[in-house]
Amino acid sequence: MNTIEPFAIPVNADEVAWIRDRVAGYRFFEEPTDAKWDYGANRAYMARVRDYWLDDFDWAAAVAGLNRHPHFRVEVEPGLKLHCIHRRSTRPNARPLLIAHGWPGSIVEFDAIVDRLAEPEVEDGPAFHVIAPSLAGYAWSDKPASPIGPRAMARLYDRLMAVLGYDGYLYQGGDWGCVIGGWIGLDSTTVEAIHLSGYGLRSADMHPDTPAEVAWLMKAQKVRDRETAYLQLQGTKPQSLGFAMMDSPMGVAAWFAEKFVGWSDTGDGRDGYVDPPFSLDQMLTNIMIYLTTRSFNTATWIYKGMFEEGGAAIPQGRRIEVPTAVAAFPKDLLAFPPRAMVERGYNVVRYTEMPRGGHFASLEEPELFLADVRAFAASL
Repeated sequence: MNTIEPFAIPVNADEVAWIRDRVAGYRFFEEPTDAKWDYGANRAYMARVRDYWLDDFDWAAAVAGLNRHPHFRVEVEPGLKLHCIHRRSTRPNARPLLIAHGWPGSIVEFDAIVDRLAEPEVEDGPAFHVIAPSLAGYAWSDKPASPIGPRAMARLYDRLMAVLGYDGYLYQGGDWGCVIGGWIGLDSTTVEAIHLSGYGLRSADMHPDTPAEVAWLMKAQKVRDRETAYLQLQGTKPQSLGFAMMDSPMGVAAWFAEKFVGWSDTGDGRDGYVDPPFSLDQMLTNIMIYLTTRSFNTATWIYKGMFEEGGAAIPQGRRIEVPTAVAAFPKDLLAFPPRAMVERGYNVVRYTEMPRGGHFASLEEPELFLADVRAFAASL
């Protein structure tokens, strides 16, 4: 029998004290003149983050806020339990929805929308039983013995839904969640539809056929060259990075903050130090989840696991046939190509070009995000 255990997020006072001491004693170092964000995390911004962390941020209050949701740890295979929020709706027509985060995210991305998904503001709006898991190796989910990739993670998520008692479900994902969603769309026999806010699995035929597709590919290559050195490092030598980061809360904070700023829709967020379109409390809560669970290292393993699985290409001759919705946020790191290019690999039934928003869609633009998920569910 697979176990389902109620769970409350702990504060871990000893770990918090160690983190605080390390943050307070952090020693800053040189930065090029007028560096902005062109060399990585901006020193002035990180000094501001540290001051707020020490003087204003309240981890115990953040934990209390997250614990208002019903949390569980669910055994999905022998010796491996996944943490998840499982918020059941009171509406009789509610449908199960698995909503999946990626890296460097967490369930914080969905904190403000879980209740709204379960209990919509209008009486006849689509309602959902919301399942928001933490990836294996992340947060309060168990750490695997060795790296597992997104296809293996997809099987764990599919199993999670079965253990929770659902014989059919909808799926939403961004970042790793969109790659996992592609594999679920290919491999699951119970998923009914997928909603993607990032471009994950790619068709084996990615040759651009139109000027718009050529322009997308050129832009995507520039983004890859500028932004994805982290992916190569975490996908090849994650343990070397782990030795530095597991001993440096400020190092983790800088590694993540550079992504939160650079991948968000901040206008021109790489000039000066510009706040991402969510609060420092939200960002620090997300960072503290990794730190207090000592999961920075194992959270990087999914990159290694992806390369060991063979990458993120849809197998030759296959296509994701379940109904697929695309929410194309313009400043996303994993920005979608034109619809025709996506349709080579997916059964796209809805394609929404968002007016604004970046990689952390549900945090940055919750109203746009909610409206699109609801509209897709209503159309099925």
